[in-house]
Amino acid sequence: MADQQKSEQSFEDGRATFSRIYDYLLGGVQNFAADREAARQLLRAFPDAADTARSNRLFLARAVRTLAEAGIRQFLDLGSGIPTQGNVHEIAQAIDPAIRVLYVDIDPVAVVAANHILTGNPTCRAIEADFTRPQLLLDALTSGDLATVIDLNRPTAVLYCSVLQLVPHHLIDSVVAPIRDRLVPGSALTISHPGTAVTDGYDESSVSSVAEVYRTKAAADIVLRSDAQLAALFGDFEFVEPGLVSLNQWRPELGEPDPYAGRSVLSPMRGAVAIRRD
Repeated sequence: MADQQKSEQSFEDGRATFSRIYDYLLGGVQNFAADREAARQLLRAFPDAADTARSNRLFLARAVRTLAEAGIRQFLDLGSGIPTQGNVHEIAQAIDPAIRVLYVDIDPVAVVAANHILTGNPTCRAIEADFTRPQLLLDALTSGDLATVIDLNRPTAVLYCSVLQLVPHHLIDSVVAPIRDRLVPGSALTISHPGTAVTDGYDESSVSSVAEVYRTKAAADIVLRSDAQLAALFGDFEFVEPGLVSLNQWRPELGEPDPYAGRSVLSPMRGAVAIRRD
């Protein structure tokens, strides 16, 4: 706990971060004044921001449950963010307590908080690393001590949930492909991401305002991608039904109601789960 308090104090006066804004939108407490102010500006520009964050979290839970029930016993959560209710290990280990989970995030506050939650859980760990530098992560997973958490020679589920929009177009293939292409048959890839159809049902100026908040408050440029661009990130993996859809349309029967259920607009986030076949 002392380490967590020290880490929090060192960031209290810093810039907002994407992960801590997301934490605030989910009702979490691992955020600071700069994050809360950025989130309030975000909600003024896009009142659905909290619903969108919640929808993403529920999609993550349904995807993890689906993959754990299908027999996958390793999960690699890239850009995992601040731990909150419905963590990957909570969902997965409810199905099999032996499931292994590695959380990866660049925000040290997120990592300290995650490892505090994981105290006493021998099969799970959180590390501070940049998911946009996949070769460094692969080196640690194949020859370093992280190999004791995740064995890439066994089927592994890799999760990119609401993080790849931070990667510019010219880098996206070099970020995703090395990890994706290293996965063995039986592995899975899960992605959620704001789509270019995000403006359907929304005021286009609101979308621009959202991007401006992230740019000025968190030094994060948000990139929207089309369904074709998102589908390409899965390579030769085979989509699990219902394929690439708005998050509230992805197996909604598997969990609690999505905030967009019954609404006239769909979730602006798109998502899919896909499997590497033999």
